[in-house]
Amino acid sequence: MTAPTTNLTFPHRWHARILPARPLILPPRHFVYPRAAEEVERGALELMIRAEAKATELLATCALGFQNPIVPTGIWSCPNPHEICAVSGGYAYLINTAAPEQFTMLSYRPVLEIRPVPEMNLLIFVGHHSILAWGAEGLAWQSDRLSSEGVTIVSINGPTLHGRGWDMLTDKETEFALDLRTGQRLS
Repeated sequence: MTAPTTNLTFPHRWHARILPARPLILPPRHFVYPRAAEEVERGALELMIRAEAKATELLATCALGFQNPIVPTGIWSCPNPHEICAVSGGYAYLINTAAPEQFTMLSYRPVLEIRPVPEMNLLIFVGHHSILAWGAEGLAWQSDRLSSEGVTIVSINGPTLHGRGWDMLTDKETEFALDLRTGQRLS
């Protein structure tokens, strides 16, 4: 696993720190994501989180996806200031810090890239075949299949995301453009 990333692009109402290992004495508020995960035995991202609204810290144990330097690990602020995005070896968890029992684990396994787009109030997740956008209210949209294997974001210009994906039938990279408001393909 590579060194964890911290990206606090969006305003947030929590403080978090990545721990080098699980504490020997667990705090009273300990949450495992996903619940009762067997993957935790293979490793996990351990976070101490304090929501501004709460006086106590909580320990978040986020199960590790893959031990490969190509997949991200770290924390990102989200369009919703109460949410934290914790990514552990490509497994992405969006956790409500005010009510940590409320979380979403993204279906992409693994997430290959996370890109904040503050102008559109979106956190973008890139998978092998498509792109997913997370907004202040949760899942904003998920694109149709953009690639047979491997999606690359080339640029973001205003409300348009430009990218490339490999097409198995033609055996070449094809370009695409997505409307960041809807996730619909423009070209």
